[in-house]
Amino acid sequence: MAITFKSKFMEKQTYKIWCNNSFNADEKVERELLINGTKEHEIYLFKPGENDTSGESKHALHQADIAFGTPDANTLLSCENLKWIHINSAGYSDYDREDLRKKLIERQTILTNSSAVYDEPCAQHLLAMMLSFSRALPFAHQEQRENQLWQKDNLRPRLNLLNGQNAVILGFGSIGRKLAELLKPFQMNLIGIKRTVSGEQPIRVAIQNEVDKYLPKADHIINILPANDETQKFLDAERLGNIKPGAFIYNMGRGSTIDQKALAAGLRSGKIAGAYLDVTDPEPLPPEDPLWQLPNCFITPHIGGSFRREKEAQVKRFLSNLKLFENGEKLVNRIL
Repeated sequence: MAITFKSKFMEKQTYKIWCNNSFNADEKVERELLINGTKEHEIYLFKPGENDTSGESKHALHQADIAFGTPDANTLLSCENLKWIHINSAGYSDYDREDLRKKLIERQTILTNSSAVYDEPCAQHLLAMMLSFSRALPFAHQEQRENQLWQKDNLRPRLNLLNGQNAVILGFGSIGRKLAELLKPFQMNLIGIKRTVSGEQPIRVAIQNEVDKYLPKADHIINILPANDETQKFLDAERLGNIKPGAFIYNMGRGSTIDQKALAAGLRSGKIAGAYLDVTDPEPLPPEDPLWQLPNCFITPHIGGSFRREKEAQVKRFLSNLKLFENGEKLVNRIL
């Protein structure tokens, strides 16, 4: 059942805000922050999945001017009143479909995501992965846990410096930009890959169909691609077969963007020196999947964007954009 909050004293234009952003028992402050920040409007709070495609939540979404959270993509097709949709995640693959994009453009409905919330944690997670491989930390930790042997001579050949190495960042968006900032002191040679390139970029950026010129030269392949028809198994067996021997692969995008069987084969042969995966296909990755057992593959359970006070950051990002929306200004992290 929805919880509705409405101020008695409204002078500005008011909006009906639908929200299914979840708040657990420990997140009362964040919930109150949202309620207080929208007190000039009407806000209807639902739990995620609570009648999202039928009943009260669906009816409220059809009446709303603004949606915040994870609204059902199919329902959005018939929501004629929506002026702005704000997704509470950085990923928006459920909404990256031609029929929905067409409808939203026709209605001039704005679509934004929460990339600004997640670019820093994701970039730091990727940097941690890259540094750990560079200094052979995961392999040293394996020796500590499994053999308790002083493998100095075996580990020394694995040690590298990031300085001067080549890295390709697939899906160069806000996370890639933040990672490029963090990598700047290491003086690496960075190439960003985007679907389209426009405006000034902090590093050299190439369009997506030029990627095969750069992958074979990369010491590090950093995948931040979203899931859509164009990126399905983007790193397929052919591309993985053509990469530089000894390269490292990182996936912070979506598991479906890599051919995991081909990845496992490359890791097993040693041509791919190592892989760090924060996302897999499927999720959770089944215990019997061979990637779990490969000694040069390291997996984190889709936690790259997570951090303490994450929910507070989501709410603050939405409220910040709400102020811009009220004033008719350009919104942050706009997709459409």
